[in-house]
Amino acid sequence: MAYESKFKRADIDELFKAILLLEDEEDCYRFFEDICTINEIHAIAQRLQVAKLLSEKKTYSEIEDLTKASTATISRINKCLVYGAEGYQRILDRMEKAD
Repeated sequence: MAYESKFKRADIDELFKAILLLEDEEDCYRFFEDICTINEIHAIAQRLQVAKLLSEKKTYSEIEDLTKASTATISRINKCLVYGAEGYQRILDRMEKAD
């Protein structure tokens, strides 16, 4: 069964199709520097690092020290890992296989 997001809209579909066309890290830097603020890029990167550390069974205090993320952010990401759409876990698994 295909996943059906509760946020699905045509403009979001177009955004994701554009992201899927990025070919390399340079394309990603160029696109995301134009489409996001530096704070948005930092926040997204921080969330991914928090998810990675949570999946490695690090404690909240270890994650807070390493990433400077708030405990509220860490808790929200943990809820996504446990109850979410499996987006973090799918990417973390792929990243681990790519290493």
